Amino acid sequence: VQLQACGGGLVQAGDSLKLSCAASGRTASTYVMGWFRQAPGKDRDFVAATSWSGRNTYYADYANSVKGRFTISRDNAKNTMTLQMNSLKPEDTAVYYCAARAGPTSRVASEYAYWGQGTLVTVSS
Repeated sequence: VQLQACGGGLVQAGDSLKLSCAASGRTASTYVMGWFRQAPGKDRDFVAATSWSGRNTYYADYANSVKGRFTISRDNAKNTMTLQMNSLKPEDTAVYYCAARAGPTSRVASEYAYWGQGTLVTVSS
């Protein structure tokens, strides 16, 4: 599976941004897919994930929670996954990566075998 993320950019606090991830490969639609982000000097953190069907979604629950502001979705017919990000905050600034894995949904980056190249999101205050 090959992944290509896009949609990052420079926005102001409170703005919205939509990231997309295009997946290629015959079995891409059967993989769990997720978004992670990595701020400078920090670990790669889980943001959100979706089951292969898209019926089940999971969001990070750490201090700067994205739940309620971000929405993950996927379209298996188009082999794409999106992350709609609303009410962006400066602390959301990071490189965002899309990832895929076979097997159950996971919040652990090391359990994802396939990664996109990352797209930079910068939120100014």
